[in-house]
Amino acid sequence: MTTNVFLFLISCVLTNNFIFSRFLGCCPFLGVSGKVATSVSMGLAVTFVMTLASFVCWIVYNWILVPLEITFMNTIASILVIAALVQFVEMFLKKASPSLYSALGIYLPLITTNCAVLGVTTLNVNNQYGLLQSVLNGTFSAIGFLLAIVLMAGVRERLETSKIPECMKGFPITLVSAGLMAIAFMGFSGMV
Repeated sequence: MTTNVFLFLISCVLTNNFIFSRFLGCCPFLGVSGKVATSVSMGLAVTFVMTLASFVCWIVYNWILVPLEITFMNTIASILVIAALVQFVEMFLKKASPSLYSALGIYLPLITTNCAVLGVTTLNVNNQYGLLQSVLNGTFSAIGFLLAIVLMAGVRERLETSKIPECMKGFPITLVSAGLMAIAFMGFSGMV
């Protein structure tokens, strides 16, 4: 059991990373990864939402949509669950840490439309995961998202002080760096 969970962790975080392998969640990845502190906060918020969304969406799908034979409503139900969870995170951050709330800006409510969050709930249904597998998939995939966004923030902070050609400064070098990181993560594909 422990070995299977470890392999599942490695698979979600490295091999099937949402950013570098599935290319889901690129908007906040590119938008918030300017500073490490902000990217850690965004990654933790996404981790919270993805974990809870995996749990709640599994319950909604298996206990409501399947018995009522309305599984075609899964996407809409998942979006509603995700929107409610993001609203909760937004209210909490606004009260607990106004500076972080301001730093995340528009990207915090955009977690609602983050395709990585919706993607994990859809993958849980498509792969017919049980409740525990769904929650682990959500958590480990979110940890992979957190890893990707923090690594990218570190690279971008380093690039600010690096000597690079003028035409490559800003977004172009960010995209090149993201591409190189994706290639590096492809090296993990033979592990699991």
